[in-house]
Amino acid sequence: MIINQQVRVFPELLIRSSYDDLPWEPFRQGVEIYPLYKNDMGASAALLRYEAGAKIPHHSHSGYEHIFVLSGSQADAHGKYTKGSVVINSPDTSHQVSSEEGCVVLIVWEKPVIINE
Repeated sequence: MIINQQVRVFPELLIRSSYDDLPWEPFRQGVEIYPLYKNDMGASAALLRYEAGAKIPHHSHSGYEHIFVLSGSQADAHGKYTKGSVVINSPDTSHQVSSEEGCVVLIVWEKPVIINE
């Protein structure tokens, strides 16, 4: 829901039964993105939707990364994060992310991510 150019509201993201109504775009193999914002300083936010078995390759963070799992689960070398989990990756950390069952996450990046492919 768009209230105006500066306020966008997405009601009940955590309890939705489906996210199919959002205008998803290709991001990585098996992962789609719905960008929410991006600014000139490098901060951005998006929803990511992983198909079952999808992976994001090893990447580094130059700023904080905040992840809120809305449905399903995702995992990295530190553990598996299920619906309702909040994960905060600090600057100068790196990881690879996967989702065995598929998931939707809200993700906020303080600065751009560096993919190490």
